[in-house]
Amino acid sequence: MLKQRTIKQLVRTVGVGLHSGTRVELTLRPAPVDTGIVFRRIDLVPIVEFPCSAHIVGDTRMASTLGVGSAKVSTVEHLLSACAGLGIDNMVIDLTAEEIPIMDGSASSFVYLLQQAGLQEQSAARKFIRVKRMVEVREGEGDKEKWARLEPYEGLKLKFFIEFNHPAVDTTGQTGEVDFAIESYVKEIARARTFGFMQDVETLRGMGLARGGSFENAIVLDEYRILNADGLRYENEFVRHKMLDAIGDLYLIGHPLLAAYVAHKSGHGLNNQLLRALLAQPDAYEIVSFNAPEGAPPTYVAQAEQEWALN
Repeated sequence: MLKQRTIKQLVRTVGVGLHSGTRVELTLRPAPVDTGIVFRRIDLVPIVEFPCSAHIVGDTRMASTLGVGSAKVSTVEHLLSACAGLGIDNMVIDLTAEEIPIMDGSASSFVYLLQQAGLQEQSAARKFIRVKRMVEVREGEGDKEKWARLEPYEGLKLKFFIEFNHPAVDTTGQTGEVDFAIESYVKEIARARTFGFMQDVETLRGMGLARGGSFENAIVLDEYRILNADGLRYENEFVRHKMLDAIGDLYLIGHPLLAAYVAHKSGHGLNNQLLRALLAQPDAYEIVSFNAPEGAPPTYVAQAEQEWALN
């Protein structure tokens, strides 16, 4: 049986929010079966809980933000990407401020933190959302068109196209593909950092965004080149980070997906629209579990074998 997983023990870290610039304490706690991933604002009275759900995603400017009433938790995608990559089903995430800390701009710090906590198998079967037919969302026209879709696939694979018309981005490759049946999330995706353009900084800060951004937590570009002294971690790090984001955005559906995700210039908003479109069509998906590894998708069998070996 492919079993649900949580973490073995509580772990903590401290950082700053990318957009708010606010210091935040982050605590990850083990959780019982069928809890899911739940965020908690423990700085609020009473404490407010935010379960992973596509339907409570609100603001998607530059990040995915969850909202319950007037309370929010923002920039959840990198931590959720790490949870998806390591196969964590149940966990409680306590925060002392609105935004998840950006750490180094990738998911690798969260992967390390989760590995420090250790992974714990639980007594119940994992629940997967299997996509049964293609679901697609589009917006814009011509060179402004963006789209994303989910297609049936017994595992999880992603293909992403970006288009920034920037010399430093264009020369690194604008297409990325990964199939987790044969490739490792930790090796191929987790270290890809977020990125931003110097000419956009003042505009973003005027909107209350990017206040905590720096060379330590983002790839920074001027009009022509990458400004970080250490360069890129992957040859096509830009598109790999977009896939990292998409993995986190898609995990907001509440369960791992059995699907192929293909996208062109998609972002947090379109990824959320895609999840809502899928959930609005009950005949397009089903919830399944696997009683034996022999009948399970190679993606998730490989995930269990590869990631357990890291602990």
